[in-house]
Amino acid sequence: MSKNRFEPKFNIKKGDTVIVLTGNDKGKTGKVLTVFTKTSKVIVEKVKMVKKHTKPDAKNPDGGIIPMEAPIHISNVALIDPKSGKATRIRREKGEKGWNRVSIKSGEIIE
Repeated sequence: MSKNRFEPKFNIKKGDTVIVLTGNDKGKTGKVLTVFTKTSKVIVEKVKMVKKHTKPDAKNPDGGIIPMEAPIHISNVALIDPKSGKATRIRREKGEKGWNRVSIKSGEIIE
């Protein structure tokens, strides 16, 4: 897979804990399940739940209505600072093993 050189680089990655800044789910926190770089969207656990109507198949022989998460724009979420537990922005610093993400509020390195 070749990475497109015009795709943006985001400070939020899969597995990060984020807080929702706007919308119906404002204030909710959750773990990032997927990051879509081409569309600048993320799927956050238990945020923006929608109901999907499915036909019967091998996994779900009865079909039915399944609740699932829908993507939200990456600008509507912020990373949670590991020290204070509040929303923070990120800066990148060169470290011994490469680039590190550093919280602007506390100065902690985010893994």
